[in-house]
Amino acid sequence: MQAMRRGDFAAAWNISDAQLLTRHTRDQKKLPRHFQNFWDGSSLRGKRVLVRCYHGLGDTIQFIRYAALLKEVAAEVIVWAQPSLIPLLQTVKGVDQIRPLNDGVPDVEYDVDVEIGELPHVFRTTLSNIPAEPYIFVEPAVLRDEGRFRVGLIWESGEWDTRRSAPFPEIQRLGGLSGIDWHILQRDPWCAGWDGKLGTISGGDNPLDDARVMRALDLVISVDTMTAHLAGAVGQKTWTLLPFEADWRWMVDRDDSPWYPTMRLFRQREEGRWDVVIGEVVRELRLLL
Repeated sequence: MQAMRRGDFAAAWNISDAQLLTRHTRDQKKLPRHFQNFWDGSSLRGKRVLVRCYHGLGDTIQFIRYAALLKEVAAEVIVWAQPSLIPLLQTVKGVDQIRPLNDGVPDVEYDVDVEIGELPHVFRTTLSNIPAEPYIFVEPAVLRDEGRFRVGLIWESGEWDTRRSAPFPEIQRLGGLSGIDWHILQRDPWCAGWDGKLGTISGGDNPLDDARVMRALDLVISVDTMTAHLAGAVGQKTWTLLPFEADWRWMVDRDDSPWYPTMRLFRQREEGRWDVVIGEVVRELRLLL
């Protein structure tokens, strides 16, 4: 993880290569799903490959970009994914089959399986060769046009890591800016503290509709959650708000992301200080407007 945060992916893969030698001694199915690994380091060329999506929705969206590369070497690419993502993933190049993920076993024949988060290791990804072009393709939604700058907004992440969520009272400060048409893409916005005054609800119900709305906007502002990955995957201009100790994928001391060329990162400089982050966003929005 430290090597990945530094952007030294080559060192990370060397560590992972060593782990491959001991992985076969453990029964992967006895581990929690998000700790399971399946690739044994062997070639995937000419194989029917099952891609297991055992992590969060954001992980699936981030790493499904490898389907096209995988299809160049594999005979068939079968994705076992979260049901809510299936309509969206059907737009991704390189995917031959998609099956709904469940708690049982995949109802499909395959030769080898890999967890989707292992694909960067499979392809020995470095900062210079991340497949970073947009890879989810949807038609933009038809939104009202009042001639103002249209911005999507998501401020609450999943419950498993509340450090990623920004309190709505801080987000309300954005409402003081004029000339912006705010579109709420937050899931269950009322439960997330929305006051019903800042913007109008334009999404949050399912990823496919959210992606279509994002394509029709000028900017998406999101905390570190699935929607940030989705906005980046469709090539939308995105500002991602990060907690002080951000996830490895955002690395350290960067305000951009090699995973998503259209993304800009706004980081907490002190633990819990969202007020400073929102202040930076307000200043940058004023400059942009």
